[in-house]
Amino acid sequence: MQLQKLVNMFGGDLSRRYGEKVHKLTLHGGFSCPNRDGTLGRGGCTFCNVASFADEAEQHRSISEQLARQAGRINRASRYLAYFQAYTSTFAEVQVLRSMYKEAVSQADVVGLCIGTRPDCVPESVLDLLSEYREQGYEVWLELGLQSAHDKTLRRINRGHNFACYQQTTRRARARGLKVCCHLIVGLPGEDGAACLTTLHKVVETGVEGIKLHPLHIVSGSTMAKAWQAGRLAAITLENYAGIAGEMIRHTPPEVVYHRISASARRPTLLAPQWCENRWTGMVALDSWLQAHGAQGSALGRAWQPR
Repeated sequence: MQLQKLVNMFGGDLSRRYGEKVHKLTLHGGFSCPNRDGTLGRGGCTFCNVASFADEAEQHRSISEQLARQAGRINRASRYLAYFQAYTSTFAEVQVLRSMYKEAVSQADVVGLCIGTRPDCVPESVLDLLSEYREQGYEVWLELGLQSAHDKTLRRINRGHNFACYQQTTRRARARGLKVCCHLIVGLPGEDGAACLTTLHKVVETGVEGIKLHPLHIVSGSTMAKAWQAGRLAAITLENYAGIAGEMIRHTPPEVVYHRISASARRPTLLAPQWCENRWTGMVALDSWLQAHGAQGSALGRAWQPR
């Protein structure tokens, strides 16, 4: 594949800046979600079942144990980013977050934090805490699950916040020097390629350092699974995903880093599309599409040029 020559990928960005491979290690902090427990909403997002990508058993291990176990499975890197991924990793009292984050960065080979959360769950106290780590020299990424910039879609998927909330949180974080990575889903009900491009443009206009693209997964235990099983929801095809995600990448400024351009879900939780069982399938398809149509930023006249 030629992806590193076509897309400003996070792995290559880290290697250039650190002079060696830096790998993300995913952590489960045992957090809940305010869109599930009634704090902000009930039922969660209609697409969500965390078991499709996170090992729920890991939450019973300490942060240091989880890091050690994951690092032990990897022989391609000697430095790591601690990625708090499952559920909403800012949804706790600040002293609890401080303890967890401190345990993560106390490992000698950890150079930074990636914190996955929701735009409506990032109070000033959390930004203060993350800013402390940035000021200490750690790399800090605030990963915000947006999924779509269209409020109609956000209501349809029971997201529990609007696009203005995302904009406000992003601007507050970036004003403190924190890097923001925006998560977007391709293939949401009612959205076509034009809608996805509009989302991309709005995210870039707001300001962003990183983007993650995910194809919509239909997973058991989610509200969408019932619609799919009843024949009311179609899963995105590999061809459509490559075309829509490819156009989004072509319209992305080359300085924005793509943390992910495809994603997988675990069986038997994954119901559809079957090609999402392996994230490499989507990456290979995107690689071919971009080779044929142009690299990141090419639609803006500023194509990505690897250094």
